[in-house]
Amino acid sequence: MLDALTAVLRGTRLVYRPGLRRYVFLPITINLVVYALLLRYVLAHFGGWLDSWMAMVPAWLDWLSWLIWPLFLLALVVIIFFTFTLVTHLIAAPFYGFLAAKVEGLATGREPLDDRGLARTAVDALGRELVKLAYILPRLALLLLISWVPGINLAAPLLWALFSAWVMAITYLDYPMDNNKVSFAEMRRRLARRPWPTLTYGGWVTLITWIPLANLFLLPGAVAGAVLMWDVHYRGLATEA
Repeated sequence: MLDALTAVLRGTRLVYRPGLRRYVFLPITINLVVYALLLRYVLAHFGGWLDSWMAMVPAWLDWLSWLIWPLFLLALVVIIFFTFTLVTHLIAAPFYGFLAAKVEGLATGREPLDDRGLARTAVDALGRELVKLAYILPRLALLLLISWVPGINLAAPLLWALFSAWVMAITYLDYPMDNNKVSFAEMRRRLARRPWPTLTYGGWVTLITWIPLANLFLLPGAVAGAVLMWDVHYRGLATEA
C-alpha cells in the first residue's frame, strides 16, 4: 500500500521529467514577472510619494525621510517573503490541474474523466480555489477563537497540526479528484473515510510549505503525489459498500 511520503517523493521525481517541467516553471516565471513589474513601479514612484507626504509635515520632521526609506525596503522584503508562495499558488492553480491530469495518464495509465476544454478548466480551477477558501476561512477563524479560550486552548497545538494537515490534503488531493468529476463535498467525504493516508499526506505537504522558496519547486511534487494517492486510496471509494 502506498504511503504518503513515498507518494510525495515519487511525485517530485515525476514532475521533473520532460513534458511535465513546464507546469512547474511556467507559474513561477509568471509570478516572477508580475512581482518584478510591481516592484519596478513601486520603487520608481515611492520617492515622489514620499516627497508629497513630507511636504505636508513640519520642516523639523524632514529627518523622517531617512528613516522611512529603510523601513519601506524592509517592509517590501517581508511582504514579498510572505506573499510570494501564496500568489504563486493562486497563479499555479490552473497549471496544477493540468499537471495532475498529465501525471494521472503517465503514472496510472488511466486518463482523467474530465472532458472540459482548456479555457473552461482554467476558469473552473480558480473557482474551485475560491470554494476551498470559503470552506477553510470560517474554520480557521473558529480555531483562532478556540486558541484564546482558557482550558480549551491547551489542545490548540494539536488542533492546529490536524487542521493544517487536513487543509493541505484538501488543497492538493482535490486536483485529481476535480479532474475526475468528484465534487468538493464528495472529495471531503472520501478523505474522511481514509483518515490516516489523508492526514499523513497533508502533514508532509505542510512541512514542505515551511521551506521558503524551495517549496515552490517541491509543491508540484505534492500535486503529482496526490494523483498517486488518489489512484491507490480514493478512486474506488464511491463503489465501495
